[in-house]
Amino acid sequence: MEAEGSDGWDFLDWVGSDTSACIFRLLDDPADLARAAAVSRSWRRFVADNEFCKSLCLRMCPEVANFTRAVEVSRSPPPPAAAHDSESSQDAELRGRERDHRIYSYLAGALASGEPSVDCILHCIGASSIDNFPDESIENTLEPQDRVNHRPSYWSSGGQDDPDVPESLTYRLNSDLCIIREIRIQPFKAYFQHGHPIYSSKAVRIRTGHSKLPPGSESFVTHMDENKRVIADENYVWTYTSPEFPMLQENVLQSFKLPRPVLCIGGVVKIELLGRIQKQATDDRYYICVCHAQVLGRSLSPVFMVDISDPAGYSILKYLPAVRNLCAEDIIPDDAEDSLEWHSLVARYRQMKHLAMMNVLLGPVQFMDEEDVAAIQFMVEQDNGGVSDDDPLV
Repeated sequence: MEAEGSDGWDFLDWVGSDTSACIFRLLDDPADLARAAAVSRSWRRFVADNEFCKSLCLRMCPEVANFTRAVEVSRSPPPPAAAHDSESSQDAELRGRERDHRIYSYLAGALASGEPSVDCILHCIGASSIDNFPDESIENTLEPQDRVNHRPSYWSSGGQDDPDVPESLTYRLNSDLCIIREIRIQPFKAYFQHGHPIYSSKAVRIRTGHSKLPPGSESFVTHMDENKRVIADENYVWTYTSPEFPMLQENVLQSFKLPRPVLCIGGVVKIELLGRIQKQATDDRYYICVCHAQVLGRSLSPVFMVDISDPAGYSILKYLPAVRNLCAEDIIPDDAEDSLEWHSLVARYRQMKHLAMMNVLLGPVQFMDEEDVAAIQFMVEQDNGGVSDDDPLV
């Protein structure tokens, strides 16, 4: 291979660009592509020009195809447009390819990371039906036990005569970009009914995507009509649908591992519960009940964020390289010299982190009246330095 400034031969020239490209496409480890790009300038140019890192991201997570473009967000304001006026179109194209290579190289590394998975659910959005609202609402599925304060804790669907009627539980994740690997669900065992029946579903299916509703519309559901509105399928764009997984009629936390890691773009997960098994003796109708649910994965934020403004679901990947070198304390203060885009993305991240902390401290949000909702939203805005969901920068 060629060394910079030497008269040695270059492997890429020796085997030809087509054969070299075939070899590079066989690399399935982001670290190997990073090492290849570090050999020399010509090798880095070859890797960037052929978009090998982006292709690897697409192989790992096909959802990456939903990104129409990738943008690198600097903490400092961008230079004036006049700074690039003298730049030729060829130089601008080379700069763009180098930027995309840099972004997708780091994204590939993040997708392949072996960091442990955690429960990514931030809060509940809604359920397809609820038998007894709010006592049997979806918020109960965030509790790890099926009894809280000596009372049963579970979500129950409405009763149906047809056992094939499906149900669904929809959740907001703790980041707009998450890698999802596994779903866990525990059917509820009605220990207070004769025979202790278990109200499981026949199968489970997972969808991931994003909401088309205005920011804040899906939070703090206070009545059934609002619940039905926010979970309506036309309000969401689903970018991934899993195969169906059979569910056991057992009162245990059951694991449903996805065939591959899934990139959830938009931070919404819908758990579809397909088919009913158990009838309730008192009304001879079929129900599905869940006492606990988890979405296991990890967040890619704040290094990677996403801007979803296209109604068709296409989005812009935002890469914030400066965040990787900052500690948590450095992200919190707002610097007057920060760019507006940096402020917008970091404020969004801070807001979701604050909501997650509130969930840990206060527990799952139960039924609230309008005054309770206003009070919690005010607390979130104050903790975020006045940033609200209506802030145009968020």
